[in-house]
Amino acid sequence: MEDKRTISIMGCGWLGMPLAERLLQQGYSVKGSTTTPEKIEVLLEKDIQPYLLDLGSDLLDKPALEDFLDTDVLVLNIPPHLRSDGGEAYMSQMQLLLRFLLDSPVSRILFVSSTSVYQDLNRVVTEEDISFTEELEPKNMLLQAEQLIQDREDWVTTIVRFAGLVGGNRQPGRWLAGKKNVPDGDAPVNLIHRDDCVNILYRIIEQERWGKVYNACADEHPRRRDFYTSTSVALGLAPPEFQDMTETRFKLINSQKLKDELSYTFVHPEPMAFFS
Repeated sequence: MEDKRTISIMGCGWLGMPLAERLLQQGYSVKGSTTTPEKIEVLLEKDIQPYLLDLGSDLLDKPALEDFLDTDVLVLNIPPHLRSDGGEAYMSQMQLLLRFLLDSPVSRILFVSSTSVYQDLNRVVTEEDISFTEELEPKNMLLQAEQLIQDREDWVTTIVRFAGLVGGNRQPGRWLAGKKNVPDGDAPVNLIHRDDCVNILYRIIEQERWGKVYNACADEHPRRRDFYTSTSVALGLAPPEFQDMTETRFKLINSQKLKDELSYTFVHPEPMAFFS
């Protein structure tokens, strides 16, 4: 990239903040949004131009959103809370954002999605397997959100489907510690460390890899019982107790396309070593 342009990161939190810091180090101008007033000062201290934007609020500052979208590249990093309402609020936010995007100069969007969009196929899953979701679960909210942003001629979109996000203050050893009768102990885990997430997003921007869809998941896939037992014990917590293996459904996320096209080698390829 010859000129260092302006990049807006919608969702400047656990993942967006370290990405913003990386971009600033490389000479980009960065705008960052948060829904938390207390974080405005934090963004300012890091030389990130801050915006208080809550797409789910009736008090949304529309002029501020328009200014935030006066940018070359938008990193769209709004984690959907699909369990609370089935994703309806998330889709409403995406549709509202779309209306503002259509009147903006944004020409490139980097959409942070999730491998949860795939069906459990009991095998290795690649980007092409989204066809099963399209066929079997066409109303999947995450799939609809991807399509809402992707299927436009006004800009070009790259989608990165991250596996389970860990690192920083996300300590998976706490998630299942002490629980009993946990299912699917022999199923493979699909996880990715935040360091790799930041590296991958930055590399897509630097290499201008637009109009793509990538899976992003650590190379190794230990058994669920092994990973969560190890991470719980490492924190001095009681390990979970898993059910005896019964019929289970799983997916094993493959990231070969990303590794090939971005010439990327994972910093943390083995989840069992994430916290060692």
